[in-house]
Amino acid sequence: MNNQKYSSKLQRFKELLLTTLLGNIPTIALGTKLRNLVYRSIFSQLDSQVYIQYGVEFLGTDRIEISKGVYIFQGVRIDAQGHSSNKIYLSRGVAIERNVNIGCLDNTFIHIDEETFIGPDVCIAGPGEIKIGKRCMIAAHSGIYGNNHNFANPLEPIKYQGVTRKGIVIEDDCWLGHGVTVLDGVTIGQGSVIGAGAVVTKDIPPFSVAIGVPARVIKNRMSQQLSKRGVGIPQT
Repeated sequence: MNNQKYSSKLQRFKELLLTTLLGNIPTIALGTKLRNLVYRSIFSQLDSQVYIQYGVEFLGTDRIEISKGVYIFQGVRIDAQGHSSNKIYLSRGVAIERNVNIGCLDNTFIHIDEETFIGPDVCIAGPGEIKIGKRCMIAAHSGIYGNNHNFANPLEPIKYQGVTRKGIVIEDDCWLGHGVTVLDGVTIGQGSVIGAGAVVTKDIPPFSVAIGVPARVIKNRMSQQLSKRGVGIPQT
């Protein structure tokens, strides 16, 4: 146990030292290349050709994996601290715009798949499991929250009643408009579009268009396309 604590403190010291020394070097070829090269010693995985702009904050880098071609812009904060099983994975070609906050609590796994775009000021927060699929677009000021507070007992402070952790899945090719909120326990099906300002509290079927608070499905993209082509749609 003592060796584990010492190793954890040493990792944190190394992480602080390197990110402090290199984190604010201006984003020119030198700064980007230095971060990409030197940060590999503190990350669980950091592939080549990863673009990290200056002013990016990383915590718990030994639990963060970043694949080739990822772009991370100024003001982003990625925090995998906490439980030893925490993990944040950014797949090939992911782009994370300014001031995005990605954070873990206990037992958190956040997986963002290939070529997904995360817009400015988005918050993605555990605990639990959050999976965002390939080629998704998450617009600015959206929030994806992998927990809900229990509040059944009015005589006990909500703070002490614990949280639920059902997980969130956003499947491939989804577009979440500006200011969308996705709550714990939700699956958004492949190819779905969620209108600006919607609050998603229950599952959304694939290829749906959903709007409102709470979000409700107003049409199906696949049915619309089949209708345009004159293809009959089964009624059962």
